[in-house]
Amino acid sequence: MTAAPLVKIAAEEPAAKPSLAGLTRDRLKLALAAAGVPEKQLRMRVGQLWSWIYVRGVTRFEDMTDVSKDLRRRLEELYVLDRPEIVSEQISVDGTRKWLLRLPKRGHEARAPEIETVYIPESDRGTLCISSQVGCTLNCSFCHTGTQKLVRNLETEEIVAQIMLARDRIGDWPGAKGPGDGRLLPQSERKITNVVLMGMGEPLYNFDNVKAAMDIASDGEGLSLSKRRITLSTSGVVPEIPRWGEEADTMLAISLHATNDALRDELVPLNRKYPIAELIEACRNYPGLSNARRITFEYVMLKGVNDSLAEARALVRLLAGIPAKINLIPFNPWPNTRYECSDWETIERFADVVNRAGYASPVRTPRGRDILAACGQLRSESLKLSASERNAASQGA
Repeated sequence: MTAAPLVKIAAEEPAAKPSLAGLTRDRLKLALAAAGVPEKQLRMRVGQLWSWIYVRGVTRFEDMTDVSKDLRRRLEELYVLDRPEIVSEQISVDGTRKWLLRLPKRGHEARAPEIETVYIPESDRGTLCISSQVGCTLNCSFCHTGTQKLVRNLETEEIVAQIMLARDRIGDWPGAKGPGDGRLLPQSERKITNVVLMGMGEPLYNFDNVKAAMDIASDGEGLSLSKRRITLSTSGVVPEIPRWGEEADTMLAISLHATNDALRDELVPLNRKYPIAELIEACRNYPGLSNARRITFEYVMLKGVNDSLAEARALVRLLAGIPAKINLIPFNPWPNTRYECSDWETIERFADVVNRAGYASPVRTPRGRDILAACGQLRSESLKLSASERNAASQGA
């Protein structure tokens, strides 16, 4: 009798404890209730943990000295205060830092997804560029991120965790020491003064999670970032723009890059669904729009593509009457791109036309180019999920 072949059964990975870092107040309340905190104590305990997590940045429950030892032990059994895993940290010659972060696997994901987050220090401020999706669906032809297909949306806590990890790494919690590597950091008390949703992904395609994350970021009893120092950049998801203004009330940036539909269809394919006229109308009606709350229009300078003086004049006409700032962005090259950056003289002539029309038109100094951390260069190596994996993940969520 032939023996049946041995079948090797892979042991299941033990389920990782969920992290409390990055949760909203409501979800933190649910987590504490699950840990056995009595209903009448929940509000107080949420307040305690909120302060420890978002004001002081603790990563160990044992450091929460005003929380009872019994509750600390119970929290230790059930939860962690972990940040995403740092796969790599690169520091540019100009002080820009880029982190490749690995997130926990969710549902039926075949592998742990990865995202990139960038910190850009200046003498008087520090800007953190965070991601909202793993990959992107938009396929903007000049953008390296667009060459990585969408894997999934980030959860609220995964968006917030990017801010918390960055504050860990640069010493931006009260009493914390800086990284000590001699690189440029702002002279201001806060090292992260601005957050921009300009990393991987289209944030308005992950509206609810991004909105909840920015509510945490702007909570005055926590991370306490001013909403005027939070900017959401969209390629033009027109139906969600007024909703974002009404519900989130942050600053808005539009990834524009062209003044006519034919060219923008090529550069920003989303334009085929929401053409320029609809996008500009949504901008004119953006809630709270004023000279004090201007919309930023981003315009990447592509040699021989969109950088003529005629296009500069068309840009001025297109935005007439909108309180706006126009950011001219020298194209940041990436492997195998077909585009080149406009010559500096061309950029200066373009900027002069815009400035004479009365618009603030700074030319954004490229930062972190040597580590592919500049605008349009972010791209992780996460794989696109197959349709069956995506469906399985949604079924298990």
